[in-house]
Amino acid sequence: MRYLLITFLRQPGGQINEEVRMAKRVKPADVSTCNIIVDYALKKIEKCTVEGTKVDTDFDKLNEYYKAVYPSLIAQLEREAPVSLKAKDDLKP
Repeated sequence: MRYLLITFLRQPGGQINEEVRMAKRVKPADVSTCNIIVDYALKKIEKCTVEGTKVDTDFDKLNEYYKAVYPSLIAQLEREAPVSLKAKDDLKP
């Protein structure tokens, strides 16, 4: 896995739920529906939008926040993302 994808869903009562998942690649639908897209192979934030407003943050801040909230998920991404990038480079002619 390489990407952390987070989508915020507002419920009718005003509560906001967070849907978190990992992916090997980002699909066009992910770009339009996800609020946060983090590339762990390049250590780069692809998208960070909250309630329609672009949030200016850096990879380290976001990584530390989500590492505290989802420690095993982030550990898996940090372990697998560099490998996925290397595997992709190995496929190039």
